[in-house]
Amino acid sequence: MPKNYLHRLLRPLLLWRLRHVNDRVYLILVSVLVGALAGLAAVAVKTSVHEVQTLLYAWVPEQDRVFALFLYPIIGIALTVIFTRYFLNGTLSRGIGPIIYNIARQSSIVPRSKLYSQLITSFLTVSFGGSAGLEAPISVTGSALGSNLGRILRVGQRERRLLVGCGAAAGVAAIFNSPIAGVLFAVEVILSELSAPFFIPLLISSATATVVSKALYAGQPFVLITSSWPVEGIPFYLLLGLFTALLSVYMIRIYFWSDKFFERWHGTFRKVVLGGFGLGIMVFLFPPLYGEGYNIVQLMLSGQPEHLIDNSIFSVYRDENVWILLLVAAASMLLKVFATCVTVGSGGNGGMFGSSLFAGALMGFIVARLINLSGVYPISEVHFIVLGMAGTLAGVIHAPLTAIFLIAEITGGYALFVPLMVVSSSSYLITKYFEPYSVYTRKLVTRGVHMHADRDRGLLSQLDPLSLVQTDYVQVHPESTLGELVTVFRHAHRNLFPVVDDGGRLVGIVTLDTVRDALFDDEHYTTTRVRDLMTPPPAIVNPDDTMLDTLRCMEQLDVYALPVSSNGRYVGFIRKSVILSNYRRQLLKETE
Repeated sequence: MPKNYLHRLLRPLLLWRLRHVNDRVYLILVSVLVGALAGLAAVAVKTSVHEVQTLLYAWVPEQDRVFALFLYPIIGIALTVIFTRYFLNGTLSRGIGPIIYNIARQSSIVPRSKLYSQLITSFLTVSFGGSAGLEAPISVTGSALGSNLGRILRVGQRERRLLVGCGAAAGVAAIFNSPIAGVLFAVEVILSELSAPFFIPLLISSATATVVSKALYAGQPFVLITSSWPVEGIPFYLLLGLFTALLSVYMIRIYFWSDKFFERWHGTFRKVVLGGFGLGIMVFLFPPLYGEGYNIVQLMLSGQPEHLIDNSIFSVYRDENVWILLLVAAASMLLKVFATCVTVGSGGNGGMFGSSLFAGALMGFIVARLINLSGVYPISEVHFIVLGMAGTLAGVIHAPLTAIFLIAEITGGYALFVPLMVVSSSSYLITKYFEPYSVYTRKLVTRGVHMHADRDRGLLSQLDPLSLVQTDYVQVHPESTLGELVTVFRHAHRNLFPVVDDGGRLVGIVTLDTVRDALFDDEHYTTTRVRDLMTPPPAIVNPDDTMLDTLRCMEQLDVYALPVSSNGRYVGFIRKSVILSNYRRQLLKETE
């Protein structure tokens, strides 16, 4: 349906709304709609993925299943690449990072293609065993729903930003039946800040999605009923927090190393074949890497960790060596991030959210089993599995509150609240010391987009440097005479003049103050050249430089304006007063 036709169709309804429904009630109604649609999208993709996985698993005889698990991921990645190439023009921005960028730099406008592209590609990838989670694609779909509904229903920019958060919150809430965790995820990861009244639409959207999920799909992936935890276990919880932090740092660094690796690796067909083949080998050796891995986590929570080595080449050693199980668990934990990176880098779609939960569960199991084998203190392995999930998630996505409440809600483990706080907070603090930015924001920071560091940095990052450049400065040539320069001075309304050569390159600056004495030297009007009077620019701003760095440079050099150069060619000047006035305008827009 064409956009203009849709607007004409909705115009009477929108006019009626302006007369009879105030803005706050209208925003709540829209948040309910966003929550319901995001919940339906989450239920649809989770149900379809599980049904297809079950069908593919049962379709192959048991004796051939290990070879099928090798081939399925290659097929899924190939189908995803084909869909991306022929239906999305070869462009598929993955993960939460692009949504944060849409909020920071594009007025919370999320492309309409994300309404369906993330669902379809993640379905194709994960259904066939791609080793990645569905959480990020579903959250992105929810964010796209919030943004585009906000545009269609004509809400303001700040309200549209909130609806993007509502969609992301609803996606997480629907996946895990965890409304509080959904809200906290939106606040900690998607939105840089939030005033208290805006919590209501977030809560309503998240709760609506949870109701839809509960009504249509048993979305609770894990079950844990526990009653207490030992105070004597606090030192071991701190130890687990340290290990999950180290695992988080490892996962973040491997993720971005692989991202750079695949960016340099050209050739779509080569990526699919070699990447899929590499993933197939990992799954062949360690079957827990197949798909999201939540079935393995549930088996461990039910006290059956020995199933980790089912259908693997190590299953023949099940009863011979107690260390085989730990070795398989450790290898699966460390390889999970590689499996996810290969899945995404070779053309599939998925996220690190689910991979963090899977790897954290294995870390908790390994630490608990080693402590129990040492005989130092009897530790509940089930407790440590869920605590490991929380600690790793808190470290990888830099969202400790989300991790605490998510694990508490999806496992029914509110009795473990204090251990969850200890492990998650310690893991987050240690991870942040080594990795200041999360798996979602690190790449954005390299592009100058600071969404969560502080309010000033976040607001400045929303300013487009090139739009602030002033080009009305009169250019002079280095070979021009002093007399010609005086003529320029008489007709100019600025006292700053860029000296630009024939190639458009900035070679210096002339100011009225620096040449004031020479202006009265009539004898040298024809012999003195501009090149003799100009001074080097104190600094040159590039379009990729952040506004914060530009302001800091102006403060350090004590100047009010700096020249801007793009690809070696002079563009104009950017003034401190212009940056600050646009910053003030952006601040008013955010708070009005």
